[in-house]
Amino acid sequence: MTELTDRIVRIVASIPAGRVMTYGAIAGEAGTSARVVARALHGAGHEIPWWRVVNAEGRPYPGAARAAHDRLIEEATPLSDDSEDLRVDLTRASWVPD
Repeated sequence: MTELTDRIVRIVASIPAGRVMTYGAIAGEAGTSARVVARALHGAGHEIPWWRVVNAEGRPYPGAARAAHDRLIEEATPLSDDSEDLRVDLTRASWVPD
């Protein structure tokens, strides 16, 4: 694992239950781009809370949107009022590391 990937994984692992970060926010914290964050998470495995990472619209990774949505519901993450939308309410759910 590279130093950058390790930094990204540490940030994602620190996101508390019920909260999320966008790829862009993680990129800003890690000093890279959102695409690099996505690639790093893809290769990091399922040990980290990948479902707590969403795009700028609050949508989870498309390939696992239903699984992510189910986990977000279990964690009482604030979601969009439209139950069919599968989107996080970023105003209420976004988290910023200390």
